[in-house]
Amino acid sequence: MNFANRAAELSETIAAHRHYLHQHAELSFQEKETTAYLVEQLEGLGIPVKRFDDYTGCIATIKGGKPGKTVMLRADIDALPIQENSGVDFESIHPGVMHACGHDCHASMLLGAAQLLWECREELSGTVKLLFQAAEEVFVGSHYYWDKGHLSDVDAAMGMHVWPDLEMGDIAVMDGPLMASCDNFTITVHGVSAHGSQPNNGRDAIVAASAIIMNLQTIVSRVDDPLHALVVSIGTVKAGTQFNIITDTAVMGGTVRSHSPEARALVEPAMRQIVSATAQAFGCTAEVEYRYLEPPVINGDTALNELARQAGAKIFGREHVVSCARAMGSEDFSYLMEKIPSSLFIFMGCHDEETGCVHPAHNEQFCINEKILPLGAAQYAQFAADYLEQTAGGEGK
Repeated sequence: MNFANRAAELSETIAAHRHYLHQHAELSFQEKETTAYLVEQLEGLGIPVKRFDDYTGCIATIKGGKPGKTVMLRADIDALPIQENSGVDFESIHPGVMHACGHDCHASMLLGAAQLLWECREELSGTVKLLFQAAEEVFVGSHYYWDKGHLSDVDAAMGMHVWPDLEMGDIAVMDGPLMASCDNFTITVHGVSAHGSQPNNGRDAIVAASAIIMNLQTIVSRVDDPLHALVVSIGTVKAGTQFNIITDTAVMGGTVRSHSPEARALVEPAMRQIVSATAQAFGCTAEVEYRYLEPPVINGDTALNELARQAGAKIFGREHVVSCARAMGSEDFSYLMEKIPSSLFIFMGCHDEETGCVHPAHNEQFCINEKILPLGAAQYAQFAADYLEQTAGGEGK
């Protein structure tokens, strides 16, 4: 099958999927209506679908006419707590909930790919699993499907994201690190309360917290290898009850991002040492709660990356298979990439000055030119079909 041509024929159908999903945007772990729609569309094509009584999302399975390996394609399906201001005529019907990160695009493209692959299933040498994943935006949505054993037979996997920093019509398949890990932390400083006119009678938690904030920056500037990308950011500070009271408690929250597993590993011990010593210097104590959430996205299988580039050349044209800047944002697909070593994640450009599709993800005005949807559907399908063809004769796990 010529996936690019067939996807173009299905462009209105794919766009209609996107309109429904966009209008019925649902937050993480609440994607019940979204899941029901996906199941209805997949089963309407005749594709077997696995649903879950205790979890949203679903997994469709397309068995090819010939034996072979199993490849997984993934799309995320959850929306964000944002009041939409995109100007499209199919805005979200749920106040304060919007598909502002393109997950509606991913899901509609994967529905399109499902139809493409189903129509040529007898030609496929192996099996394609289509994961419509819940709760990507809360860091842990992907865990369920692997931890419950639903993906244990997968030999290779691909995820994809529409990317506002890349021009529409381009696709980026990068070797090595692509997106950062995401770990969060909470620091609680304990001091001694006193009247603001007599600070010597207390131990000021705010002053200690301020010093901790400044000292934490030395993890990046003096502890980490300067050749590693690393971010340590404080995003919230909560302290104090009254203008004339030396407060006894200050609580800070923040995030750590890195492309390097080595840099990621050094942050927690360095942070604990800095926080404890700095608090002690001000007569206070402090505790750190550190949460490891998502590993970095690292496209480590160079042969698989090249296969995806070749698929992209067939769909987008070789001149539109490009490189791009690595991102410090994170992606929940990375958990599955750790479990499935032959996996990759790619960016598909959606920046389009002509139609005003220029806003970043997680923005109330985020929008896309729907001409990219059939391209994404075809890329999904082409990659899966090419992988199964190239590995034909090899035994799956």
